[in-house]
Amino acid sequence: MTLLHDAGPSLELSDFRLLRDFINRFCGIYFADDSAYIVERRLRERLRDLRVGDFAEYYRYLQYHPKAEKELEAAAEVLTTNETYFFREAYQLRAFTDEILPAVRSQALARGSKRLDVWSAGCSSGEEVFTIAMLIDSSGLFDGWNVRVFGNDISRRVLNKARAASYSSASFRAMIPEYAKYFIESEEGRQVHPRIRAMCHFGHLNLMNERRAAIVGRVDVTFCRNVLIYFDDASRRKVLDTIYQRLNRGGYLLLGHSESLLRASTAFEITQLTTDIVYRRPIPFTDIPPRLA
Repeated sequence: MTLLHDAGPSLELSDFRLLRDFINRFCGIYFADDSAYIVERRLRERLRDLRVGDFAEYYRYLQYHPKAEKELEAAAEVLTTNETYFFREAYQLRAFTDEILPAVRSQALARGSKRLDVWSAGCSSGEEVFTIAMLIDSSGLFDGWNVRVFGNDISRRVLNKARAASYSSASFRAMIPEYAKYFIESEEGRQVHPRIRAMCHFGHLNLMNERRAAIVGRVDVTFCRNVLIYFDDASRRKVLDTIYQRLNRGGYLLLGHSESLLRASTAFEITQLTTDIVYRRPIPFTDIPPRLA
């Protein structure tokens, strides 16, 4: 009896390592040798679309073809996981609402500012961005302020979904009923209310591109949850340095529940909150107003 296998070229270990390292330098994603089968399965569709015969030829395409950068983005898109939903990791969102937002409000007022900027680094299809905006709006702490929530992703496909702001039931698996007021029923699904959408902005950004990250501007809080777990140590340090530079002094970094800065960065200080441990860009002692020093 002959077993039927998924049609397509096999990925030799030598070609896998070349592709793995090339893609890693581009976007930070890293695959260990035992994940070669995942790369083979996911990249086969790219070979079919380009009518490329094997993975060695595909590697040459990524190196020399005039459309190589566009294809690198396409490769990164099929190799990344975009799994998210509204109000993910609720315990951390409580820390954001109850402790971080009041703190950054006080810091902004001490600077003579009424502006709040939050960055969702690796926002996928936008649920996290809109969750953040709903929490800010519901807090009532920033009424009349200039509030901006910015989300970026390397995948243009999920960014298009985020901009459409219409979601199916899968995105609401952890929905908190009191926030249902921020959605409108539509033919495409439940759509985020225009008032919340107006607070949110999306942009295509590769987190490994430090120069391009300047479009984010200065922010008070960065969410980078369940993104760095796919990066190797060197790429993780590079991204964390970019995040550090984007944060205002005293600004906060929130990682996923299984992530930490161990072996990644010593620039941040650890801050223990009631329901979570987060990271903070330190405030130099000379910057602290006398009443707070």
